Order: sequence, then C-alpha cells, then structure tokens
Amino acid sequence: MEKNKNIKNKAEPHTKVSKIQEPLINFSAVKQMPLVKDFNYKEFKKIADKIPFTLQEWSQILHISERTLQRYAKANSSFPFSIVDRILQIDKVIKRGIEVFGSLDKFISWLRSNPYMLEGRLSLQSLRSIDGINLVLTQLGRIEHGLFA
Repeated sequence: MEKNKNIKNKAEPHTKVSKIQEPLINFSAVKQMPLVKDFNYKEFKKIADKIPFTLQEWSQILHISERTLQRYAKANSSFPFSIVDRILQIDKVIKRGIEVFGSLDKFISWLRSNPYMLEGRLSLQSLRSIDGINLVLTQLGRIEHGLFA
C-alpha cells in the first residue's frame, strides 16, 4: 500500500491544474463610417461651380431632368447614391484632366473637340456612362505617357 501512496503523492502535483492568467485586452468597437456622407445640393454645387457645364449638360450626365435638378436646388435635397457616385466620378475625371492638361479650360476644350482614341471618339457625352468615363481616364493616361492614339 505504501507504494501506492507514494505513487499517489507523486501524481498529486500533476493533477492540480494551474491557470495562467492572460492579460485582458480592451477591444473597442470600430465606428463604421458611411462611404458617402449625406450629399445634398450644396455639396454638388461646390463641384459644379468649378466645372463649366450647363444645367442641361449636368442633367444629361446625371440622367435626371433639368427640372429635377432645380427641385434639388430649391429644397437643398440629398441626392440618391447612384447620382452621388456619378458626381464624384465626374469630379475625379475633371481633377485627372487638370493634372494632364494643366488647366480646366484646356481639358474641357479637348473633351468638347471629340478627340479620337483607339476605341473610337470621345466627347462630353462620354461622361454619361461608366464605360465612357473609363475611356476618358484611359485616354488621359495615354496622353500623360505620350501615347496619343
């Protein structure tokens, strides 16, 4: 029996479970920010005032009527996401055009001249679709790198 007690005594320290305390990590909740804030007519006007497009041209580019744009202006209403996305894309194209041509007037003159490119002709109407916007950006990249075709 003594042998069993000795074995039992030797085994006791191994049966005790020691817990290792891990430091508690304080996780804070990440605040999710919307991708596009509330974009009302005043925000649009800040962009539109920099670009020499008429109300008719803006309405064609944004796929809304001139009257609807006037209603947004009167009530300072917020635009739906699809229109906000298009406005921001146009702003991106304009900024890129200024980088490449050096001035807004030169870029707009180039765009209004219906320039040729490998995929066809560009125009102000190219800004009416995502594909057209991408073609304008592609051509601006080519011009920047000296490829005028």
